[in-house]
Amino acid sequence: MSTRDPSICFVIPYFGRWPFWMPFFLASCRANSTVDWLLFSDCGELDALPPNVRVVSVSYADYCARVAGALGIPFAPSSPYKLCDLKPALGYIHREELAGYDFWAFGDLDLILGDLRAYFTAGRLARKDLFSTHERRISGHCCLVRNSPEMRELFFRVPDWQVRLSAPEHLGFDEGAFSRIFIRRKNWPRLLARIAAQWNPWFRRAEFIESYSTPNAKLPWVDGSRNYPQRWFWREGLLTNDRDGERRFPYVHFLMWKGDEWKRIPAADIAAYPQVASLPAWQVSTSGFAPLDPI
Repeated sequence: MSTRDPSICFVIPYFGRWPFWMPFFLASCRANSTVDWLLFSDCGELDALPPNVRVVSVSYADYCARVAGALGIPFAPSSPYKLCDLKPALGYIHREELAGYDFWAFGDLDLILGDLRAYFTAGRLARKDLFSTHERRISGHCCLVRNSPEMRELFFRVPDWQVRLSAPEHLGFDEGAFSRIFIRRKNWPRLLARIAAQWNPWFRRAEFIESYSTPNAKLPWVDGSRNYPQRWFWREGLLTNDRDGERRFPYVHFLMWKGDEWKRIPAADIAAYPQVASLPAWQVSTSGFAPLDPI
């Protein structure tokens, strides 16, 4: 990292069991050595943990108690999935751990990262205070926020935020209510929505650009078709696919693949994943992860 590169730290609370694809997520974190990750979890130690990933061991009950104390609300949901609603508040909850960083970020673990610095360049980060990789809403799986008191506390502007965050059920606070601070008419035709958004000062301080990193979702692909990539290739920190030539992507979010398709992955394949993830190149598809054959 040069002296001009703003420092970045992702904060991700995750409880239960580490997902079986964790070796690949960590390998892609390791390749982004100038970006940090701070994970709060009760899932236990991780093998081959990169130096830029820190795991803070904490019980789910204790973490919920910390949230309740930091926000001054009751917070004791039965399901850890409710923690997704906290994403816009994580910078405030963990402001002590984030002291000194230029940007904090929230995200998910169902990602394989490409070269984040090639996408979130120093010049790009100098222009705005929030960076969503979706065009019409906050990208809950990867969003960067300037680490200033104003931006850490921005979620306080959501009407009834206390009610929404203390509710036991997951409400999609990050991509719904928090998004509406920036984009209030996302279902309007694109041009009209963009013109209306220019009157919103918060929208002008944020970047909403589609990075095309969630295949097989509702969004059309780069060329407007529904012809999505079927395989993604990770080569020493660079991410491409079988659909878009040499175009490099900041990450792939395999939300749509981790359901029925991946439930059928043989246990023997999963047992070999740590070795596969240690290779300089591999691929991910509906069939799971595999070594990438030389081209």
